[in-house]
Amino acid sequence: MVAFSEFSLDGKVALVTGSGRGLGLEIAKLLAASGARVIVNGRSIERLDRAVAVIESTGGLASSLQFDVTDETAVKKAFGKIREKYSCLDILVNNVGMRDRRGFFEFEMDAVRQLIQADLISPFNLSREAARLMVEKGEGRIINITSIAGQIAGAGDAVYTTAKGGLEALTRALAAELGTFGITVNAVAPGFFATESNAHGVADDRVAEWLKNRTSLRRWGTPQEIAGAVLFFASPAASYITGQVLAVDGGYLAHF
Repeated sequence: MVAFSEFSLDGKVALVTGSGRGLGLEIAKLLAASGARVIVNGRSIERLDRAVAVIESTGGLASSLQFDVTDETAVKKAFGKIREKYSCLDILVNNVGMRDRRGFFEFEMDAVRQLIQADLISPFNLSREAARLMVEKGEGRIINITSIAGQIAGAGDAVYTTAKGGLEALTRALAAELGTFGITVNAVAPGFFATESNAHGVADDRVAEWLKNRTSLRRWGTPQEIAGAVLFFASPAASYITGQVLAVDGGYLAHF
């Protein structure tokens, strides 16, 4: 029981962006199972309603908050609702991200701005709004979902790689700035996960064979396998850890 208490989130309020499906939903489910009141976020109210129902079906506490993380006005209104309903926010998981794989010379600048907005500027804005609430309480956890693409690069992915590299840098910068307020800021960098958005690759036997040769664990990750790392950073067990990036990649970065 003592060991379990180190991972308990009883009484905590957590916002997980992009948690209507995929990695975000699995993160929200585990945080709720660990005792947190989880606010699931996304743009589709139908998807959010399903996510809340899934979490509540296993005894978790969840509510939905529909807004687009790239809309600064909507974000401000959303945090006003969080303040009004809960008076605090203990955990923010910046999970929303988008990807646009194109060659460097093929990008229109509007598309570059759109991707940077979703993957870097929005987490900056959300973290600042969350931190305002956390500062008042004198503690908090901000967890950014980056990517192994923030540490390595491949052709045809320049903008995404730039944004995720920037998000890793933002993680360190906010850790340095917010630590004095009792707020930790860390990041989880997923590798190759079998999510809905990767369905095309998951169905391709050539990709599966490539992963066998490229990752130490020789397979895709399952969405459930990302949530434990987030729970760790959100929990009392990680109270003296900040500014760190944890790769959850089946050994991709370590594998020569």
